[in-house]
Amino acid sequence: MNWLIANWETVWPIIIQHTVLSVVPTVLGLVIALPLGMLLVGRPRGRGVAIVVASIVFTIPSLALFVVIPSIVGTPIISPLNVIIALTLYSTALLIRTVLESLDAVPDDVKDASSAIGYSPIKRVIAVELPLAIPVLVAGLRVVAVTNVSLVSVGAVIGVGGLGQLFTAGFQRDYPDQIFAGIITILVLAFIFDRVIAIIGVATTPWLRSDRVKAKRASRRTPNERTETAMLDTVIAKGDI
Repeated sequence: MNWLIANWETVWPIIIQHTVLSVVPTVLGLVIALPLGMLLVGRPRGRGVAIVVASIVFTIPSLALFVVIPSIVGTPIISPLNVIIALTLYSTALLIRTVLESLDAVPDDVKDASSAIGYSPIKRVIAVELPLAIPVLVAGLRVVAVTNVSLVSVGAVIGVGGLGQLFTAGFQRDYPDQIFAGIITILVLAFIFDRVIAIIGVATTPWLRSDRVKAKRASRRTPNERTETAMLDTVIAKGDI
């Protein structure tokens, strides 16, 4: 920690680079996976192919992908684009499954009701299913974001690794403090990413907040109050009042 404080001016630009290399692939992966997943809803064959391809992509070692991409797209070996492209592929591979699972989590009766009132399949997905799928989608996005924060450091082996540079430099100099500084900073960065996405998830699902408030209020009731409420509900259901 002392090393991190003493060298903050040097570490800060590296943190910025690491943040950019983590955020951009996460956003791009979501932008690609979301419409693709929506398109594959109700298409079992296409869905199966997409999941298989995504699984294969995610099994490719990150370092190998960082090295192979320049020969495919023609970028320099130490270009940050190599890391961004590789992590975008990983993000898309993870998120495509998450998008499909989040849309599957929407109750069938909700889908049927929206279709009954005249929603087209596309409008139903966008206006009904997607908002209800946000909690599951946010959970998957949190995993992807934290994974990217970790994988960016691998890029240090090819000269583009953000905070991973602290690992390689510390290893070459046999200086554990520098390595620990990199580990701590990455952990803090991953925690911040996770919290920010979680807050966005809460902000975009106000109906869940109201449900939580009602649940808390119900949990604070005394046993007598709960009994009275249950009896009142029973009377109302019978039509006595």
